[in-house]
Amino acid sequence: MTAESRLVARPGLGLARTALAPIVLGVVVVLLWQWAVTALAIKPFILPGPFAIGEQFTTNIGNVLQGMAVTGWNSLVGLVVGSVIGIVAAIIAALIRVLDEIAAPIVAALAVVPIVALAPVLYTMFGAGAETARQIVAGLAVFVPVYFNTLRGLRQVRPVHRDLMRSYAASRWQATRTVTLPTALPFVFTGLRIASSLAVISALVAEYFGGPVGGLGRAITSSASSSNYGLAWAYVLGSIILGLLFYCAAIGLEKLVTRRPGG
Repeated sequence: MTAESRLVARPGLGLARTALAPIVLGVVVVLLWQWAVTALAIKPFILPGPFAIGEQFTTNIGNVLQGMAVTGWNSLVGLVVGSVIGIVAAIIAALIRVLDEIAAPIVAALAVVPIVALAPVLYTMFGAGAETARQIVAGLAVFVPVYFNTLRGLRQVRPVHRDLMRSYAASRWQATRTVTLPTALPFVFTGLRIASSLAVISALVAEYFGGPVGGLGRAITSSASSSNYGLAWAYVLGSIILGLLFYCAAIGLEKLVTRRPGG
């Protein structure tokens, strides 16, 4: 029996190997990092050691989790709202060609709007005590990849399938719902996987430029300004974990939706 056939016969073995490889690599990287910091006497303000970061993380786990909750909520709101608007806008653009041509340069312009310039303006508009600005920034970052990937997927339907729907006298919406959307689904989830990480990054960056006291971005800034670099990196670790949670959730949702009946 070949190695491939053994993995097919024992799917748990393949899953274990898939999960084990990044874990082993991560442990090796952490050990090398700690060795380099100790052997080269790297100052904490340049790069703290992973053991020091881990100690700060466990000691301040409550504050880290609180920051993750604030940033995570803003990211989630931006992800959901931006994704829904992006998918709906892509469907409309695919159905009405002239709207697609009008919207393309506008969406392209949104893609290059710098958060550094946008966040302070939104704080002025909605108030420094509201989380709205951070959610809008995350939503805009999500909208662009979801819109473009969904629109690309909606254009992948083969002409023969469109002709078949016309032969059944199906309306445009019926053809979109039964043929176009299922074909576009993999592209939609590609956009969602990209957007899941962008939502966290955008909400985190927006926290640097004002708003309520809370969230990982403000915590990183405050810790670094007080020269507590280990704690600052502990909050960075929290943001990495949050981003991974969002990304894994997007992958899990994709597998749930695209799972074949009876598979």
